[in-house]
Amino acid sequence: MTMTRPLLNSRLADMGTTIFAEMSALAVATGSVNLGQGFPDTDGPALIAQTAADAVLAGKGNQYPPGPGIPELRQAIAAHQLHWYGLQFDPDTEVLVTAGATEAIAAALLALLEPGDEVIAFEPYYDSYAACIAMAGATRVPVTLRPPGFRPDLDAIRAAVTSRTRLILVNSPHNPTGMVLTRAELDAIAAIAIEHDLLVVTDEVYEHIVFDGQHIPIATLPGMRERTVTIGSAGKTFSFTGWKVGWVTATPALVTAVRTVKQFLTYVSSGPFQYAVAAGLALPDSFYAQLAADLRAKRDLLAGGLRQAGFEVFSPQATYFITTDIAALGADDGLAFCRSLPARCGVVAVPNAVFYDDKQAGRSQVRFAFCKRPEVLAEAVRRLGGLRQAAGE
Repeated sequence: MTMTRPLLNSRLADMGTTIFAEMSALAVATGSVNLGQGFPDTDGPALIAQTAADAVLAGKGNQYPPGPGIPELRQAIAAHQLHWYGLQFDPDTEVLVTAGATEAIAAALLALLEPGDEVIAFEPYYDSYAACIAMAGATRVPVTLRPPGFRPDLDAIRAAVTSRTRLILVNSPHNPTGMVLTRAELDAIAAIAIEHDLLVVTDEVYEHIVFDGQHIPIATLPGMRERTVTIGSAGKTFSFTGWKVGWVTATPALVTAVRTVKQFLTYVSSGPFQYAVAAGLALPDSFYAQLAADLRAKRDLLAGGLRQAGFEVFSPQATYFITTDIAALGADDGLAFCRSLPARCGVVAVPNAVFYDDKQAGRSQVRFAFCKRPEVLAEAVRRLGGLRQAAGE
């Protein structure tokens, strides 16, 4: 007998396959330079990789690690938060290791939201935000970031608060725009959260990839530590995205809530890699400075090439993504543009419209990742060079 009811939960009916999977498959099928999905094309420091290999061979983490994460990593995360931001967390009660930041986001939202709650979030947003809010039965209330600066409209945030608002979902440094919230903007968001007794979940996975401005965790602001769930990750900082090691830092009550959900998602993960990430977090400050310097140079290389190719470029303050506008190339549909780009010039990008509820706001925006080797970026620039001529210039 044929099933007549839809198989997928109706709350996820509009999600489908992620744009990253679609575009990465297109890159493989066409042999294109993949500047769509944000993963580096080189591994991180050999010391970190060797620590993981040694852990495997020594039998450390090959069986289930402790539910909250191995003590060495929880201690390293607490030390990292103290060193960089002056935030003190008890590694035993206020730190939780997760299967990447994606699980941390899912566990936090599933733990803290009730059906019918509202979540204020900046759009464009990382696509898992929408899915996790939907899975929790809550409603996302977007506040749109607009070019060229993609600054948050603080009045719009205030106006978005209702009696059903439960939390504000913050992402700074921001994916995909590369915007970094200023102290004044954070102060305003904190004031709104305190006035309305809201929680804040903050995704800070690009904290060490900042070129202009300064990353300030909202948990450092007065009155915010007790209402903030801070999410971090090793993948972007150490260029081992496949290891999926993330973490949550928050008060004992908030960490307990998130852990209650997390234990029923993956239970535990990434045992040997946890030892390696602990070693990575102990690297000197010079490592983090060099990471940002290298990616700044790559940003500038790709941004210059994109401008020469005819794109309007919104240079990011942080992350390893560049948002562009394709209107100057005679196009206005980013999704169609990205689907045709591999055949036209052998490069894959991602349309920003998929990160918006207001599709028109991001219709002509296209995102490129620059976390690739310089020679790969140079080849992409060369291939993109024919677009301006094809547009009739």
